[in-house]
Amino acid sequence: MHPPRSINAIAATLFSRRMIITLAMGFASGLPLLLTGSVLQAWMTAEKVDLTTIGLFALVGLPYTLKFLWAPVLDRYTPTLMGRRRSWLLISQICLILSILALSLGNPQESVVVLGITAVLLTFFSASQDVVIDAYRRESLPDNELGLGASLYVNGYRVGMLLASGGGLILADIISFPQVYQVMALIMFVGVLTTLFAPEPESPAGRPKSLREAVIDPFLEYFNRQDAVLILLFILLYKVGDTMASHMSTPFYLDIGFSNTEIGTLVKLFGFWATIAGGFIGGLILLRISIYKGLVIFGILQGLSTAGFALLAVLGHNLAALAAVITFENLSSGLGTAAYVAFMASLTNKRFTATQYALLSSFMGIPRVIVASPTGLMADTMGWVSFFVFCALIALPGLLLLRWLQVRGLDEGLQTRSEGGVA
Repeated sequence: MHPPRSINAIAATLFSRRMIITLAMGFASGLPLLLTGSVLQAWMTAEKVDLTTIGLFALVGLPYTLKFLWAPVLDRYTPTLMGRRRSWLLISQICLILSILALSLGNPQESVVVLGITAVLLTFFSASQDVVIDAYRRESLPDNELGLGASLYVNGYRVGMLLASGGGLILADIISFPQVYQVMALIMFVGVLTTLFAPEPESPAGRPKSLREAVIDPFLEYFNRQDAVLILLFILLYKVGDTMASHMSTPFYLDIGFSNTEIGTLVKLFGFWATIAGGFIGGLILLRISIYKGLVIFGILQGLSTAGFALLAVLGHNLAALAAVITFENLSSGLGTAAYVAFMASLTNKRFTATQYALLSSFMGIPRVIVASPTGLMADTMGWVSFFVFCALIALPGLLLLRWLQVRGLDEGLQTRSEGGVA
């Protein structure tokens, strides 16, 4: 089988039922995220809750980083006759909607503890939905479509986040915050409808026959592979420079003289849509080339875009340069994310998809939390130009490790997975 070569074949894949389902599931996955983040923070601020308490509410997001702990249950059991993936999806989505409604009944001033418990339940069911959606996408898409599927999922995710955060805050100026949450609960029925109309994916490898097998075997199977630890190290390193630079981008823009309005306008006009375009283009490119080649090409572009910040530091306050840097950085980040997510999906064994993908995606979040934390001190000590040059150069170890893995046979494995016609 060969990659699709005609526009008609690519269009048929892009507008296929499985890709539309993937996009809709991404939207359902992204919508709840900021309902316990920026939207809840805005509500608590409006209700005069102290900043210390608002800061502690960041802990309600822990289920997103610990989801691999209960993912084996979702791999092992099939709770209804709808099939393993669709059953857990429907259960998590109904519980998620009820949690959002319960949060709308809370009172940040009078019952902040109850509000916190409800928010944790919301993130637990949201993280559970993420686990099952990731497994569903891996099992329902042919290997050569994982890149396009990843890009559509991520873009749907970002649209869901934008609707919840931007749309939610705009709505809060018109209606009350409890009503905003009720509207978001209603919108979450998009996920329920998608689950009802989606087919149950086939899993030729079967499912674990016992809970012990579901808990232990995914880790044994993965770590018995050649270079398993090096692949995890690559997952850690691939987007480190991009993450570090992005973490300090807003303080950098402000420090060299841009106003909040200039930053906000350009980020919205260029940044968001460039990221969406990057993910979409990356997915289409990955229909034609291997995931390995995509990781290399997009990784180089990520490094170059990070170096663009250093150039902007030299140029100073220049709106055209700011627009170019934001566009290039977000475009390359979208490209890299498409290949990155597809790569992790390709690593999973379909027998333990939920558990292994939950582990890898949790591992992926480590650089965002740990490596980004000292970036303020680094920028203050090194200066902006040197800091961003460092962030660009730190992309090299990941690319060199990828080259080493290719020599060890990774390229052939990914090429085998990515080849094939349009199903």
